[in-house]
Amino acid sequence: MRRLNFVGLVLFSLFLALPLDAPYAQQQQSVRVATTTPAPSSYFGSERSAAERITADEMKEILYYIASDDMLGRDTPSPGLDKTAQYIADHLKKFKLKPAGDNGTYFQHITLSRTQVDRENTKAHLGDKAFKVGEDFLPVGRVSGDAEGQIVYAGHGWVINSKNVNAYDGLDVRDKIVVVSGDGTTPPPGLSVENLPGTDWESPVSYAQKHGAKALVLIPRNFERRWRFGPNALTRSTLSVPRLENAAEDEDEDEADAAAPKGLVEILPSRAMLSALFAGEQADGARVLQASTAGERLKGFALSPSKRLSLSVKLSVTDASTQNVVAVLEGKDSALKREYVALGAHYDHVGTDNPGCRPVGDDKICNGADDDGSGTTSLITMAEAFSKGPRPKRSILFVWHAGEEKGLWGSEYFTRFPTIPLKQVVAQLNIDMIGRSKKAGDTNPANRMLTGPDEIYVIGSRMMSDELADKNVAVNSAYLNLKYNYHYDEPNDPERLFYRSDHFNYAKHGVPIIFFFDGVHEDYHRPTDSPDKIDYQKMQSVARTIFILASELANAPSRPVVDKQIPAEQLAR
Repeated sequence: MRRLNFVGLVLFSLFLALPLDAPYAQQQQSVRVATTTPAPSSYFGSERSAAERITADEMKEILYYIASDDMLGRDTPSPGLDKTAQYIADHLKKFKLKPAGDNGTYFQHITLSRTQVDRENTKAHLGDKAFKVGEDFLPVGRVSGDAEGQIVYAGHGWVINSKNVNAYDGLDVRDKIVVVSGDGTTPPPGLSVENLPGTDWESPVSYAQKHGAKALVLIPRNFERRWRFGPNALTRSTLSVPRLENAAEDEDEDEADAAAPKGLVEILPSRAMLSALFAGEQADGARVLQASTAGERLKGFALSPSKRLSLSVKLSVTDASTQNVVAVLEGKDSALKREYVALGAHYDHVGTDNPGCRPVGDDKICNGADDDGSGTTSLITMAEAFSKGPRPKRSILFVWHAGEEKGLWGSEYFTRFPTIPLKQVVAQLNIDMIGRSKKAGDTNPANRMLTGPDEIYVIGSRMMSDELADKNVAVNSAYLNLKYNYHYDEPNDPERLFYRSDHFNYAKHGVPIIFFFDGVHEDYHRPTDSPDKIDYQKMQSVARTIFILASELANAPSRPVVDKQIPAEQLAR
């Protein structure tokens, strides 16, 4: 699972949650651990027999390979991660599951970009006032260059002709530096370009570039988070996913074109820089920042002609790549097989000898047995059980996501560019850390929130669908009767776990989700997260329960009703 305070310049938003509406909070406060009397063992029939193919012994064998030192912590990207991907694909081929990646393979390839900032030669000036990279501004694009000119504030920057929206109305941006509220690729709340032809709209970036602007100053909605972690990126090369950065305008392009650097220098300003830029203007820096982070549509204006901003951004950019691993078990019902129950885990971890991996003595390899070798392994054994058991009515989608630890990259990529129709996914069950148990007498504060041998945290099950949540409880109660703990099951929980794993990107696209999680422990993101510490019986029990739940969802007469949506203002930040 991704760290709350991971290091690096994250180029997509994870945000501070807003308060819940009262009904949801009250529901979750009323029940923390749900258990009932189990039904007879014959309740699930052939599904139970198939689930029993998921065994602790097989899990142990797989996990000792995935979490071995040979994989060097499965960083994204790395040879160890590629080796793990091939290992998963070899199993899928043996199970005779249908490849659902690119070009008839099990791999959905993701082009990455590795960027290094030249700190000495990256500068900014407003007249005689100098701004320091890393303190006053951050390069956020992948384009090097010099720019100098007057300044224009273009509000949210979107132009949507069919909706009579033109944030640039009345503004001349030629040879100007344009300040935009937003990240340049995501419309503000209440605006959408979904299903609109590309000729009907222009993003802030494309409009500015087409009309001769020299550079962009972007104020994203997750401004505070970007500044909290962004400066760390200046000390080393950083990775990004170009196609995700430009997804709003590039979805119809091939990946090679989408990965090509755009033509404008882009920076993220600090509060101090904004204050200087907007001093004495019709809206000051604090007002512009407030409008930007709130998604408010503040009208644009030209700043004083006497103000001229000069930028010099020097970057080195090289390409890299990684992949999601994707397979499908096709359903048996001629109509329902067009719908999918999605099962997911992330097979990457945090590598070795880097800021995400906390070394222990001379051991610098973070093996990630629990995080998320446990989910990766469980998904392999579940794929085998489905392949050898009775075929369900709906199809089962299996996705092993890459880059979760970097910023949920793999799941964002898959949900932006799905290899199957995403609207046909009826639910997504995310398995991220299910292999550790708190032992009796353990007084280590770091293990305070670790679940017991027959206990698992359930997160997000009722956020979008009461029916999905009820089915999950019913299946568990009638099967192994695990203790379902809802402690973290609120979007505004201080640990913000709902936003920290791959299910979040599915929820953003309207897919109801459930996240299964064992809790943070003393070995989290350390070399000591090793396979010898895993509770394999617990892994077996949780994986079997999820298997039964997925089977029930796949055979249900109708998909779970989505009876509530996560507020758009939360998902957009």
